[in-house]
This record gives sequence, C-alpha cells and structure tokens, in this order.
Amino acid sequence: MTDPETPGEKTPDENIPEEKTGSTDKIADSPENAADDKSKEPRETMEKIPDNKAAGKQKNLLIAVGVAIIIILAALCAFVYLTTPVATQGDVVSVYYTGAFDNGTVFDSNMNSTSPFVFRMDNSSVIPGFEEAVTGMSVNQTKTVTVPYAEAYGAYDPTLVQTVNRTGPIANTTFVVGQLYKIHYKTANTYSLIKILNITPETVTWDANSPLAGQNLTFTITVVGITKP
Repeated sequence: MTDPETPGEKTPDENIPEEKTGSTDKIADSPENAADDKSKEPRETMEKIPDNKAAGKQKNLLIAVGVAIIIILAALCAFVYLTTPVATQGDVVSVYYTGAFDNGTVFDSNMNSTSPFVFRMDNSSVIPGFEEAVTGMSVNQTKTVTVPYAEAYGAYDPTLVQTVNRTGPIANTTFVVGQLYKIHYKTANTYSLIKILNITPETVTWDANSPLAGQNLTFTITVVGITKP
C-alpha cells in the first residue's frame, strides 16, 4: 500500500530549475556596437610635419634673387664708371682747390676766384702729388688728400742757402729782408724763387728753397672741367 502523495509537494526532480531558453540579459557585441565602442576611444593627434623640400627650395630661390640683385647693381656701377669721363694723362683739367699745412693754416686757395686753375696732366706744371690726386677724378667730384713733402716740393736743402756778392745784375737791386724775389739763371735758362735772409753793402744772403719745401700739404680739390686731347 503506497503512501498517498502530499498535495503541493514536489519530487526531487521537480526541484531542478529549468534551463532558461529565452534571451539573456547580456547581448553579444554586434559590429555596429563595436564600431560605437571604437568611436569612444581617444584618437591619436596627427601633427603636420614641415615640408623640408619646399623650405629648401624657397631658401634657394631667395639666395638666387639676392645674387641676381648684386650682379645687376655691380653692372650698373661699372656702366656708370666706364661712361663717366675721368681725368687721365694728357687731359686739360680745371679745378678749384685749397692748400693747407699740417696745422691747418691755408697757404693758397682759388676757391673765391671767378675762374678755376687750369693745367695739363703729365707736363709737370703741378707737383706730382697734386696731379696724382686729380687722376681718376670726374667732373664735380671733390677730394681731400694729404701730399707728403717728397711728392710736393721736396725736402729742405740747406745747400740752397747762398751768400752772393752784390755785383753784376744785382748790384743795384734793392732787396728787403724776408721778401720773395724771382731770379733768372741765364746759364740754365731757369727761374727760381728766393727769399732774402740777410743784406750787407757787399753781399746778399738768400734761400732758394721753396717756401713749401719740407712741408706736408693737404689739398681739397674740386674738378669742374675735363677736356680730352
């Protein structure tokens, strides 16, 4: 005789939970969801890398332009120089000038003259240093140059201080100490500027050195005319 079943009680098999076959709470990642997840990840920052080749080309272009400008300017300067007449040997040159000693004392000038000083280059009419200074100058150009005494009137020569008898042409000449006189030497057919140093009834002592001998001379020269031969 079997025991009656108790209503409402379950057998041991009935206590086993049934396997759920429905949809689960966790949903597998779909491709769309994967894409969304990737979009949420931080993106790498892409920095622009300078184009070294382009920068190099630009630098080379600037250098080429600079060189071209220098060449053009040099060509223009050469053209102006070559087409502008300058004083050379054989030219007749007109100048205004001022001559001064080392201490600034002016010994000669024609700046206030109505006409310039005119001389021919290469005929020894002016001192060598003056002619050298004018060589290469153009019209309306001004130059200041110091000429050493060796290229001016030379060194002072003591042998040119002479005492002569007051006979012949100078017997009746009236001399004044300190004055300058021009003496004509017949034998050499030359003239010399002398300075009287001393006078006696029988003799005269003079100095035949140029008053500018042994002096460095500073000239300010302005060329106002050049005539080519």
